[in-house]
Amino acid sequence: MLKYTLKRLLLMIPALIGITLVSFVVMHLAPGDPTDLVTNLNPQAGQAAKIRLREIYGLDQPIRVQYWNWLKNLARLDLGRSFSPDRRPVKEKIFERLPVTLALNIVSMIIIMTISLPLGLWAAVRAGGLFDRISTLFVFFCFAAPSFWLALLGMWLFGVHLGWLPTSDLNSLNFSSLGPFDKFIDLSRHLIMPVTISSLGGLAGLSRYLRSNMLEIIRQDYLNTARAKGLTERVVIWKHALRNALIPVITILGLSVPGLIGGSVIMESIYAIPGLGQLFYLAVMARDYPTVMGGLVIGAVLTLVGNLLADLGYALADPRVRDKAFE
Repeated sequence: MLKYTLKRLLLMIPALIGITLVSFVVMHLAPGDPTDLVTNLNPQAGQAAKIRLREIYGLDQPIRVQYWNWLKNLARLDLGRSFSPDRRPVKEKIFERLPVTLALNIVSMIIIMTISLPLGLWAAVRAGGLFDRISTLFVFFCFAAPSFWLALLGMWLFGVHLGWLPTSDLNSLNFSSLGPFDKFIDLSRHLIMPVTISSLGGLAGLSRYLRSNMLEIIRQDYLNTARAKGLTERVVIWKHALRNALIPVITILGLSVPGLIGGSVIMESIYAIPGLGQLFYLAVMARDYPTVMGGLVIGAVLTLVGNLLADLGYALADPRVRDKAFE
């Protein structure tokens, strides 16, 4: 197990280099220049100022030199400095907002797992019944409705029309003057809408995958054999069928790890949540190359780690995969 994990970790290094190389080149091929946002808005900034800024940012060098310098800094865990006026290190800006994004998505993932697995399992066991039909309609609605539309609709209904929930930020203006319990309530009220809406899509997908897998597995002959041996239906479903049905679900969970950043861009931008997704969006709009590359590195690492976790989850769920992979 350890040997297999170390081998996969070593293979992640060339994969990460390839991802960052393609991302770096594509980003620099995009139209526009980071210095335009500074010089075009300042009538006193001429061509000389633009050239000087390109020298400061290192944009006057060939792309291969820029990438090599960036890669050497990355090897030292240095993501460079932002092109924004504050010129702060990108690593500081990322780690300043990363806890917000992780907390938001971890809570969403817990909600998705807690609801989708029983929902998909019960819908498969009671296939064709009333619960299955109602859950199917609910899941299809979650699939069809765009998340940004649901977010805006929730803001209008629960924030503007009914006034039940706040519509932006993580806390109220008087947050510092509140007690510990009131702070928890205030933070929870701010997170209800973004967490709920960001969970709907994953909940729908995961429950459908599990239902489809369960419908295929519960018809297998080995389950009929287990029933013939006198095992209860509960043991047959939970111990034998569910474990095999979870194998494709593990892949979905592993591939959802990169969505911790990508899926946060919409929610954090709409609800003005100061997280990593909002930082990445603002960096793209400002052509802040170092910050964009920092976000892409985080996304690439999460993608590779997600694939590794999916493979390890396969091995834990299916002994046949474990024996073949670790032999």
